[in-house]
Amino acid sequence: MQIYLVGGAVRDRMLGIPPCERDWVVVGASREQMLALGFRQVGRDFPVFLHPETGEEYALARRERKSGHGYSGFSCETGPQVSLEDDLARRDLSINAMAEDRDGCLIDPYGGAQDVRDGLLRHVSDAFVEDPLRVLRVARFMARFASRGFRIHPATMTLMRDMATSGELSHLVAERVWTETRRALGEASPQEYFRTLRECGALGAIFPEIEALFGVPQPQRHHPEIDTGEHVLLCLRLAAQLRLTEPARFAVLVHDLGKALTPRERWPSHVGHEKLGAVAVRALCERLRVPVKYRELALVVCLHHTRCHRVLEMRAPAIVSLLEDVDALRNGERFEEFLAACEADARGRTGLERHPYAQAEKLRRARAAAATVTAAPALARGLRGPQIAAEMHRLRCIEVARLEGEDHGQ
Repeated sequence: MQIYLVGGAVRDRMLGIPPCERDWVVVGASREQMLALGFRQVGRDFPVFLHPETGEEYALARRERKSGHGYSGFSCETGPQVSLEDDLARRDLSINAMAEDRDGCLIDPYGGAQDVRDGLLRHVSDAFVEDPLRVLRVARFMARFASRGFRIHPATMTLMRDMATSGELSHLVAERVWTETRRALGEASPQEYFRTLRECGALGAIFPEIEALFGVPQPQRHHPEIDTGEHVLLCLRLAAQLRLTEPARFAVLVHDLGKALTPRERWPSHVGHEKLGAVAVRALCERLRVPVKYRELALVVCLHHTRCHRVLEMRAPAIVSLLEDVDALRNGERFEEFLAACEADARGRTGLERHPYAQAEKLRRARAAAATVTAAPALARGLRGPQIAAEMHRLRCIEVARLEGEDHGQ
């Protein structure tokens, strides 16, 4: 039995990145031997085991053969006859196809170390095309490493384009698409994930709602970048720079989907795109089985981001209505994510990246003032149900007006 450290841990060490996890490949062993040593099997499709003490993953070296469509359409061969080189050959990119033995000696049969130095994402073999998920994985690695100067090898991009036109991407299951997308959203340059998918022709197959934004114009006086798709990518870049949460980054991604649904004769105006966009957001989330936390924030941002942008011009009743509509008084954490997503939208415009977003602070102050209102006085007066809500709204308006120095007429 020989054990090797493989994949991301080897790559990240070369890049000076602290590995977040370590994966191991076991050569020359059987399932029965692993179980006898106390390992616990967790792999359903192929033998993967958890170390009895560290909990790290140990996989038996394996070969793969295409046997169907999609990510799971493979048959696997394991056993003492499978070598380390066989196992590394099935991996997607050369930078992920390196290993180290117990003495720290590098095993690099496919030139991954040189590609790390050159900043190249290059496929290991033509078997790359057998797994459509690899298109998304390469795009995700661009989201992670583009800031380090990485680029996709031309031959690998050619294969990705071939896969996009072959129809194989239609066999990707929603859960796998969402997992790769969620991870990409959390990377240093999430916009590069979607830019890469568009470059290879895969964006329309996986995210048709986002692909449809490219070529849709916006008023130049508000959006110097004009193109809505480019605006969304700028917003995503800002979202990463502002260190937004993954749900907030997803909300930024889909906040303008309604602009693709504006009738062409109304361009570049997009009046009412918020409600149109909510329909598209729901459809996208349903198709990809997006978690509730992501979906709910995305809908709030889609429906109300333009109101947030106008808050400096609003009087107290409109501000309180906005706070109530986004559930700011009960859900402070989501309210902060909402403000952050709106800021990324406002600053995700060419030449306005450093523009301050005073709307956020004004809404925070208004929320604090409105939060001083309780239901106790209304209950003491014998009010019930909708009457309580109406009275609390009235009192919140008074508190926010007082904060802003408005004459509320009360």
